Amino acid sequence: MAFVEPTTLAARGIRLVPLSLEHEEGLRLAAADGELWRIRVTSVPEPGQTRQYIAEALAMREAGNRFAFAVTDEATGTVLGSTSYHDILPAVRRVEIGWTWYAKRCQRTHVNTTCKLLMLTHAFETLHCHVVGWRTDNFNHASQRAIERLGARKDGVIRGHALRRDGSIRDTVMYSLRSGEWPEVRTQLLYLLDKPR
Repeated sequence: MAFVEPTTLAARGIRLVPLSLEHEEGLRLAAADGELWRIRVTSVPEPGQTRQYIAEALAMREAGNRFAFAVTDEATGTVLGSTSYHDILPAVRRVEIGWTWYAKRCQRTHVNTTCKLLMLTHAFETLHCHVVGWRTDNFNHASQRAIERLGARKDGVIRGHALRRDGSIRDTVMYSLRSGEWPEVRTQLLYLLDKPR
């Protein structure tokens, strides 16, 4: 049995469903909103590579080291983006959250906060994880700010850690959140979602 079993998570008009080939066109359209694949520091698939992106995510799910979701509008089923659990380590009860991106129209809305609330709740309260981690490109300052707003702590920087799509080598900024910190972070996420905008 896999540590992360297929599941659907939903709240506040957002539904996370297991990513499948049925989401190909929706993902392509979401990525086209803002031409997100042109952003140097993200993993958004180019239009012609969307099917391959999904196939690779499904292969990683089969191997047990990534579980990708399509982020959808609960009312319409429209695909808004994608996010994943990855680097899944059952023996130490740790997952990371990443491969996250949203259509431009969804950025700086409640979508990301809702997704993180859903995924963190599932990780800590269903999977009983001890730690949830994040990693991001050292030049992806928007992602770093978003992770820090969640209440995660910066663990450090791994230098010369991974290749970007353009072939350059990136440094990776690592963050984590421990289970004992989750109750306070959950309270903060709910506050952010409920406060007047």
